[in-house]
This record gives sequence, C-alpha cells and structure tokens, in this order.
Amino acid sequence: MNEENLINYYNKFNEDKRLTRRHGIVEYTTAMKYINYYLHFMDNPKILDVGAGTGKYSVSLANEGYDVTAIELIKHNLMTLKAKKSPVKAYLGNATNLSMFGDNSFDMVLLFGPLYHLISKEDKINALTEAKRVVKETGIILVSYYMNEYAVITHGFRDNNILNAIENKEVDKNFHITPKETDLYSMVRLEDINELNEITGLKRIKIIAQDGPSDYIRPIINKMDEKTFNTYLEYHLTTCERPELLGASSHVLDILKK
Repeated sequence: MNEENLINYYNKFNEDKRLTRRHGIVEYTTAMKYINYYLHFMDNPKILDVGAGTGKYSVSLANEGYDVTAIELIKHNLMTLKAKKSPVKAYLGNATNLSMFGDNSFDMVLLFGPLYHLISKEDKINALTEAKRVVKETGIILVSYYMNEYAVITHGFRDNNILNAIENKEVDKNFHITPKETDLYSMVRLEDINELNEITGLKRIKIIAQDGPSDYIRPIINKMDEKTFNTYLEYHLTTCERPELLGASSHVLDILKK
C-alpha cells in the first residue's frame, strides 16, 4: 500500500458525502442491517471500526448508544470524524497493526475500507489476522471487498480502457486485475476472498452483495422518485444474499467468525 498516494487521494475525495448518495445509501443500509442484526444478540457490545473514514458507521453506531472505537489512517478523515463531536473514541492507526488493543477486546470488528486499499496478499492477511486477534471468541468480523468484475466491466469496458489495461498487463489473460503496489485499490474475486479466509482461519457466516447492481445504474436510481427507490432498496435487501449477485456486485460484505 502506498500511504502517500492514499493520503493525497482522500485529502481531495469527499468521503463524508459518498454514502449519502443513493448508490451509497444502498451500500450503507445493507451493512447497517447486518451490523444491527448481530449486535442484537450481544450484551453491551464493544465495536472497533478499522479504517473508519469520516465516521459514517462509527458515529451512527455510537449515537445509537454503542461503545465504539475507530481507527483511521488518514489524518484529514480522522479530523472530520472528531469534528462531529460524537462519543466515538477515535485514533490514528493502521489496519495491519492493532497492537494498541489487546487480544479478545471487541465483540465486533468492522473492516469497511482497508481491504480495498491493501494491495499485497501479505498486508491483507495481516489486517485480517489483527482483526481476528482483537475480536472475542464469540465476536463477529465484517469485511468489505471491492470486486474484480465490477471494475473490469465499468472502468475497463464502459470507460473504454480495457485494451490499454491488457497491453499494460493491468489485467491477466483471465481478466483478473493485477494491481501494482502504487495503486489505490485492490480488486478481488470470490476465490481470492476464500483463500484469505482459509489462510487466516476465519470462518464465514455469510457473504452479501453489499450494493448489488446499484453502482451500474447510478443515473437510473438517482432519477427514481422516493417510492420507487424505496421499492428498489426493498428488492436489494431481499436479494443481496443470492449467490448469483455476488461476483458482479461492486462490493461484497463477508461476515466472519473465529
């Protein structure tokens, strides 16, 4: 991971507004549905939000009364989070090193940004291993990934970059994206996620198409009236666990335990 490139990117990108747009609302609503479902079975849970960004999830959960700690790599995002004056305990930190926390410290760990940006398999394994270490034996880890097929279809074919990507060996012969260490994003397929879980010894509870087709049809859902959009959201939440939607979703949400 190139931290300097990532810092420069998020100093310009308005992360705080991303999940307030309709395609982002789908992603956020889906994650919160499953977060709240598992929290319902826990007594006084402690939550760790790793790569918390500007605090969309951590602030919302803290405002619901949960004990939330947030870790964020980008100072600009961290200051935006702290400026919200929420009860979140927020610190500068890196997903690959959570040594400030002891073993079995949290009931739930969220990894909603780091696995997008950690490029090497080693860094991904370190982040998952650290999340596994700090979560309790009965705890839950929720991990978001950015999916290969969405990136190939949109940034490759739709935006007419695919031939350059092939020529520059940015995709292999199987159209699997091969990011460089200087890239900002890492795109994966389901078999990549499964391999990471096997290496780290994490067990899947379920995996979700976090936003389904929403990113493909942004202009359409942006033009929907409120009733139609709510119906679309109902459709998505009804179908997001269907396996045929997983690989093509722009993000998936992997729900794990030790």
